[in-house]
Amino acid sequence: MSTEGFAADQIDTSRPHPARMYDYYLGGQDNYEVDRLAAERALAMAPEIRAGARENRFFLHRATRAVAERGIRQIIDIGTGIPTEPNTHQVARGVDPDIRVAYVDNDPIVATYAGAKLTNEGNAGFVLGDLREPRAVMEHPTVEKLIDFDQPVALLLVSVLHFVEDAEDPAAIVGELTSRLVPGSCLVLSHATHDFHRLAPGEDPREVYQQATASLNLRTGEQIRAFFDGFDLLEPGLVQPPHWRPTAPVPDTEEMRTLAVHCGVGVKP
Repeated sequence: MSTEGFAADQIDTSRPHPARMYDYYLGGQDNYEVDRLAAERALAMAPEIRAGARENRFFLHRATRAVAERGIRQIIDIGTGIPTEPNTHQVARGVDPDIRVAYVDNDPIVATYAGAKLTNEGNAGFVLGDLREPRAVMEHPTVEKLIDFDQPVALLLVSVLHFVEDAEDPAAIVGELTSRLVPGSCLVLSHATHDFHRLAPGEDPREVYQQATASLNLRTGEQIRAFFDGFDLLEPGLVQPPHWRPTAPVPDTEEMRTLAVHCGVGVKP
């Protein structure tokens, strides 16, 4: 397992970090007090965030299994976050034990736990990198060692693009990340939205993330669908996480109806 570029003194515990807050939403222990306090403030404004994190994780599992069942044998997971079992490689290898996975995240603490918890069997690796530098990510030696870009790849951008500001041109970032993908490749993406809420001052979790290491940028379904330009969305299209190929009936509850996330899987024709 490669954790190139990691230095322990790079871990910033003075401000909340979205990856560690997400770990807290999922019930994890790999977070600091500053993250827990921020997460609790966000939950006080939007209690459904916890269910959204859980359902988004379930979407990641189902989508990973789906692309593996399509025959894809290599995955790039950008915005890995704190490892939470089952991880992407564990789900994918339930279909084929030889699937290769390159994990990418920009948080040094994720590198720490990646080295401790993710597989070390030679067909997975971790890159400390930032999707805002897409060429550096895709040309990193660890990625190029694991991924054959002449064959279909599944690119996972799950709950990460909403931490990219409009000024940083997220569409151009996605375009560069996907430019090397051959036909048959898949894009797995989820993104926070304000489509299902009318956010009032004092009730907007974006206020909490303004104090974190990355801001939260909500986008409409139309804007999120545009990230799939050049890909054909697989059924059921762009939907809330519980409705993407559920394995059990989705409860018709207010919480499920208002989950503030769109997700989908596209295939490159």
